[in-house]
Amino acid sequence: MKNDLLKYKGFISSVQYSAEDDIFWGKIIGIRDSVTFEGATVAALKKGFKEAVDDYIDLCKRHNKPVQKSMTGNFNIRINPELHQIAAYAATEKGLSLNKYVQEAIQNYVEDAEVPYQLKRKKKKG
Repeated sequence: MKNDLLKYKGFISSVQYSAEDDIFWGKIIGIRDSVTFEGATVAALKKGFKEAVDDYIDLCKRHNKPVQKSMTGNFNIRINPELHQIAAYAATEKGLSLNKYVQEAIQNYVEDAEVPYQLKRKKKKG
């Protein structure tokens, strides 16, 4: 199942529906702060998202702080132990560390993914 995302000015957000409150709501993804928005209709939700993004950008500018969340390059994942063992074996066969093997696998998987323009990198030649 593919998640529906809103996109605006290079930002993306999750989209949820609360049956209890009978309202749509979302959260901007990939920023340091927690910025949420809501709307009773899809149109109101989209409007709320755009306003939240614009407000967040203005807030960052006023406080001289970076707009995009910076990633450290470190994260923990949990996978099936058998998959872990297979990946470790495959990495060893290729003469790679498990970290390098997983990095290359993720790179290959996301190569054609649509990402915000701020995150696009030039492809390596050769």
